Amino acid sequence: MIFRNTTLDGACVIEPECHEDQRGFFARTWCMREFEQHGLVAGMVQASVSFNRKKGTLRGLHYQVPPSQEAKLVRCTAGAIYDVILDLRPKSSMFLQYFGVTLTAANHQGLYIPPGFAHGFQTLAEDTEVTYLMTDFYKPEYARGVRWNDPAFGIVWPEDERIIIDRDASYQDFGPEVIREMEGI
Repeated sequence: MIFRNTTLDGACVIEPECHEDQRGFFARTWCMREFEQHGLVAGMVQASVSFNRKKGTLRGLHYQVPPSQEAKLVRCTAGAIYDVILDLRPKSSMFLQYFGVTLTAANHQGLYIPPGFAHGFQTLAEDTEVTYLMTDFYKPEYARGVRWNDPAFGIVWPEDERIIIDRDASYQDFGPEVIREMEGI
Protein backbone atom coordinates (compact mmCIF):
# COMPACT_ATOMS: atom_id res chain seq x y z
CA MET A 1 0.00 0.00 0.00
CA ILE A 2 1.08 3.54 -0.70
CA PHE A 3 0.32 6.06 2.08
CA ARG A 4 0.05 9.66 0.85
CA ASN A 5 -0.19 12.38 3.48
CA THR A 6 -2.94 14.94 3.04
CA THR A 7 -2.83 18.61 4.00
CA LEU A 8 -4.26 17.63 7.43
CA ASP A 9 -1.94 16.08 10.03
CA GLY A 10 -2.56 12.38 10.57
CA ALA A 11 -4.93 11.89 7.62
CA CYS A 12 -3.79 10.10 4.49
CA VAL A 13 -4.99 8.74 1.18
CA ILE A 14 -4.14 5.07 0.79
CA GLU A 15 -3.56 3.59 -2.62
CA PRO A 16 -3.41 -0.18 -3.00
CA GLU A 17 -0.52 -1.67 -4.94
CA CYS A 18 -2.33 -3.73 -7.55
CA HIS A 19 -0.75 -6.97 -8.77
CA GLU A 20 -2.24 -7.43 -12.22
CA ASP A 21 -2.47 -10.31 -14.64
CA GLN A 22 -4.89 -11.46 -17.35
CA ARG A 23 -7.61 -12.15 -14.73
CA GLY A 24 -7.56 -8.62 -13.26
CA PHE A 25 -5.69 -7.66 -10.11
CA PHE A 26 -5.22 -8.46 -6.44
CA ALA A 27 -4.35 -5.86 -3.80
CA ARG A 28 -4.36 -5.45 -0.03
CA THR A 29 -6.54 -2.61 1.23
CA TRP A 30 -5.89 -3.14 4.94
CA CYS A 31 -2.87 -4.33 6.91
CA MET A 32 -2.62 -3.66 10.64
CA ARG A 33 1.17 -3.89 10.58
CA GLU A 34 1.56 -1.32 7.77
CA PHE A 35 -0.90 1.08 9.41
CA GLU A 36 0.99 0.85 12.71
CA GLN A 37 4.31 1.39 10.90
CA HIS A 38 2.88 4.66 9.58
CA GLY A 39 1.83 5.73 13.10
CA LEU A 40 -1.88 5.28 12.42
CA VAL A 41 -4.45 3.90 14.85
CA ALA A 42 -4.94 0.37 13.56
CA GLY A 43 -7.25 -1.46 15.96
CA MET A 44 -10.27 -1.78 13.69
CA VAL A 45 -13.26 -3.24 15.56
CA GLN A 46 -16.26 -2.57 13.34
CA ALA A 47 -17.13 -2.36 9.64
CA SER A 48 -20.11 -0.66 8.01
CA VAL A 49 -21.46 -0.01 4.53
CA SER A 50 -23.42 2.93 3.16
CA PHE A 51 -25.43 2.38 -0.02
CA ASN A 52 -26.74 5.47 -1.83
CA ARG A 53 -29.21 5.17 -4.70
CA LYS A 54 -29.03 8.71 -6.05
CA LYS A 55 -26.25 10.91 -7.35
CA GLY A 56 -25.99 14.03 -5.17
CA THR A 57 -26.68 12.28 -1.86
CA LEU A 58 -24.80 14.10 0.89
CA ARG A 59 -24.09 12.42 4.23
CA GLY A 60 -22.42 14.25 7.10
CA LEU A 61 -20.53 15.91 8.53
CA HIS A 62 -20.48 13.40 11.41
CA TYR A 63 -18.05 12.82 14.28
CA GLN A 64 -17.80 11.23 17.72
CA VAL A 65 -16.84 13.21 20.85
CA PRO A 66 -14.57 11.90 23.62
CA PRO A 67 -14.30 9.47 25.18
CA SER A 68 -14.97 7.88 21.78
CA GLN A 69 -11.74 7.95 19.79
CA GLU A 70 -12.95 6.74 16.42
CA ALA A 71 -10.56 6.57 13.48
CA LYS A 72 -11.93 5.40 10.13
CA LEU A 73 -10.74 3.94 6.87
CA VAL A 74 -13.22 4.82 4.11
CA ARG A 75 -13.33 3.32 0.61
CA CYS A 76 -15.79 3.65 -2.25
CA THR A 77 -16.53 0.15 -3.55
CA ALA A 78 -19.15 1.07 -6.18
CA GLY A 79 -19.71 4.40 -7.91
CA ALA A 80 -17.92 7.55 -6.76
CA ILE A 81 -17.89 10.08 -3.91
CA TYR A 82 -16.36 13.38 -3.03
CA ASP A 83 -15.12 12.61 0.50
CA VAL A 84 -14.53 15.42 3.00
CA ILE A 85 -12.82 15.46 6.39
CA LEU A 86 -12.72 18.42 8.77
CA ASP A 87 -10.15 18.79 11.56
CA LEU A 88 -12.04 19.42 14.81
CA ARG A 89 -9.04 18.94 17.12
CA PRO A 90 -8.81 22.24 19.03
CA LYS A 91 -5.06 21.82 19.64
CA SER A 92 -4.28 21.10 15.98
CA SER A 93 -2.52 23.68 13.82
CA MET A 94 -5.05 22.68 11.13
CA PHE A 95 -8.13 23.24 13.34
CA LEU A 96 -11.25 23.86 11.18
CA GLN A 97 -9.37 23.11 7.94
CA TYR A 98 -10.85 20.58 5.55
CA PHE A 99 -9.55 18.16 2.94
CA GLY A 100 -11.56 16.70 0.08
CA VAL A 101 -10.74 13.84 -2.29
CA THR A 102 -12.61 11.89 -4.94
CA LEU A 103 -12.80 8.20 -4.10
CA THR A 104 -14.13 5.84 -6.74
CA ALA A 105 -14.55 2.13 -7.30
CA ALA A 106 -12.17 2.59 -10.25
CA ASN A 107 -9.31 4.33 -8.38
CA HIS A 108 -9.51 1.90 -5.41
CA GLN A 109 -8.18 4.55 -3.01
CA GLY A 110 -9.11 4.85 0.63
CA LEU A 111 -9.04 7.73 3.09
CA TYR A 112 -7.72 7.27 6.62
CA ILE A 113 -9.47 9.63 9.05
CA PRO A 114 -7.87 10.10 12.49
CA PRO A 115 -9.86 10.58 15.70
CA GLY A 116 -11.12 14.13 16.12
CA PHE A 117 -12.24 14.67 12.54
CA ALA A 118 -15.72 15.18 11.14
CA HIS A 119 -16.49 13.20 7.99
CA GLY A 120 -18.98 13.48 5.16
CA PHE A 121 -19.34 12.71 1.49
CA GLN A 122 -21.42 13.48 -1.55
CA THR A 123 -22.15 10.84 -4.18
CA LEU A 124 -21.03 11.54 -7.72
CA ALA A 125 -22.84 8.57 -9.29
CA GLU A 126 -26.01 6.55 -8.89
CA ASP A 127 -25.85 3.35 -6.82
CA THR A 128 -22.75 4.30 -4.86
CA GLU A 129 -21.47 2.13 -2.02
CA VAL A 130 -19.03 3.23 0.67
CA THR A 131 -17.36 0.93 3.20
CA TYR A 132 -15.95 1.93 6.57
CA LEU A 133 -13.57 0.26 8.98
CA MET A 134 -13.66 1.90 12.44
CA THR A 135 -11.45 1.72 15.53
CA ASP A 136 -14.28 2.21 18.03
CA PHE A 137 -17.76 0.81 18.31
CA TYR A 138 -20.53 3.19 17.34
CA LYS A 139 -21.85 4.90 20.46
CA PRO A 140 -24.94 7.00 19.66
CA GLU A 141 -24.57 9.04 22.85
CA TYR A 142 -21.26 10.43 21.52
CA ALA A 143 -22.44 10.99 17.93
CA ARG A 144 -22.50 14.61 16.76
CA GLY A 145 -22.49 16.59 13.55
CA VAL A 146 -21.71 19.94 12.02
CA ARG A 147 -23.53 21.38 9.04
CA TRP A 148 -22.13 20.56 5.60
CA ASN A 149 -22.42 24.19 4.41
CA ASP A 150 -21.48 26.05 7.60
CA PRO A 151 -19.59 29.20 6.48
CA ALA A 152 -17.05 28.64 9.28
CA PHE A 153 -15.54 25.81 7.21
CA GLY A 154 -15.83 27.08 3.61
CA ILE A 155 -16.15 23.58 2.15
CA VAL A 156 -16.56 23.59 -1.63
CA TRP A 157 -18.79 20.69 -2.67
CA PRO A 158 -18.86 19.48 -6.31
CA GLU A 159 -22.58 19.25 -7.09
CA ASP A 160 -25.35 21.85 -6.89
CA GLU A 161 -28.21 19.36 -6.50
CA ARG A 162 -28.14 17.57 -3.16
CA ILE A 163 -30.20 15.02 -1.28
CA ILE A 164 -29.79 15.61 2.46
CA ILE A 165 -31.80 14.31 5.39
CA ASP A 166 -33.23 16.87 7.82
CA ARG A 167 -30.82 15.91 10.61
CA ASP A 168 -27.73 16.67 8.50
CA ALA A 169 -29.22 19.86 7.04
CA SER A 170 -30.25 21.29 10.41
CA TYR A 171 -27.08 21.04 12.52
CA GLN A 172 -26.42 24.34 14.31
CA ASP A 173 -23.69 26.73 13.22
CA PHE A 174 -20.25 25.83 14.54
CA GLY A 175 -19.73 27.20 18.03
CA PRO A 176 -17.79 26.93 21.28
CA GLU A 177 -19.73 23.85 22.43
CA VAL A 178 -17.97 21.80 19.74
CA ILE A 179 -14.58 23.00 20.98
CA ARG A 180 -15.47 22.13 24.60
CA GLU A 181 -16.61 18.64 23.64
CA MET A 182 -13.49 17.98 21.58
CA GLU A 183 -10.99 19.08 24.26
CA GLY A 184 -8.41 16.42 24.92
CA ILE A 185 -8.02 15.26 21.32
